[in-house]
Amino acid sequence: MKDNRKIFILVESVLALMLIGLAARMFWERNGESRYQVAVIIQNSDSSQWASFKYGLKMAAEDRNMELSIVSTGTVLTPEEEMQLVEAEIIGGADAVIVQPVPGQETEEMLKRMEKKIPVMLALCAAAWEEENSLLPVTGPDNYEAGKLLAEEVCRDYGKNIEGKVVGILSEDGNSAAAVSRERGFRKALEGRGAKVRWSVSGSFGEEEEDSLKSLSKVDVVAALDDRSLTAAGKASASNDLHGALVYGIGNSTEAVYYLDTDAVQSLVVPDGFHMGYQSLMELAEKLEHFFYPVQSQTVSCTVLRRENLFSEENQELLFTMSQ
Repeated sequence: MKDNRKIFILVESVLALMLIGLAARMFWERNGESRYQVAVIIQNSDSSQWASFKYGLKMAAEDRNMELSIVSTGTVLTPEEEMQLVEAEIIGGADAVIVQPVPGQETEEMLKRMEKKIPVMLALCAAAWEEENSLLPVTGPDNYEAGKLLAEEVCRDYGKNIEGKVVGILSEDGNSAAAVSRERGFRKALEGRGAKVRWSVSGSFGEEEEDSLKSLSKVDVVAALDDRSLTAAGKASASNDLHGALVYGIGNSTEAVYYLDTDAVQSLVVPDGFHMGYQSLMELAEKLEHFFYPVQSQTVSCTVLRRENLFSEENQELLFTMSQ
């Protein structure tokens, strides 16, 4: 009798747990009027370099019937400002966030604490310099490989004549994990080929600072590690303000494509911004819809564009997403 009673209690307990689970599912089930909300915080959010990324986000939000909020931001955020924005979005009802992290271990630790409240996905790169040791999932290109690919494009044009050539490196923020990894990859690919990096500088090279490019010592090649640096270098090249240096770079904007098309830039490495946005949101959607799903990092590809293949059929989709 005791055994039968134990079995009865066990069965009743299982059924009770099943009912609780069903009730919880019904309670949290989202309908058309109450969808999951995902907030996106990226620096300089109105820049055209994010066009394909935002287009990918929008397509994923439509596919998963989710609400998308892209926060309006300026060009530079501090870790404290970024955390304030994340917290404001949570208070406003965000169920998950996608964040382009401000560089630094402090940011990573703060976002890791935030992950205890809602799912977090990093976009483009990790917060800390060592991307492979990121405490949070990241969706973006392999930045180290992107830097190597950029160097290979330089070597492709110079061939054996690369020996003795002098290179300058530009980046918007030399402390970002993306810039650090890209420069490491770029330098690694040049090792043993006889080329020399004369300078590596970071900062804002927009219209108000364009004279700073003129003041840099003469080099044969300028390698720009991000879209903003590339478009500034492209503009300076078009104005003959780079002492004859050839420009190569990594970028995502229609401005970058324009300078490639007008021969102010020799080669453009383009990370797949569309899939960076799409996969970021899809991973969070899986997490929100399946509580025990572990959000995973996603690596997107890079495409090399040159003037001669810019408008080829295989690149039409890429150019389309960049113009949205």
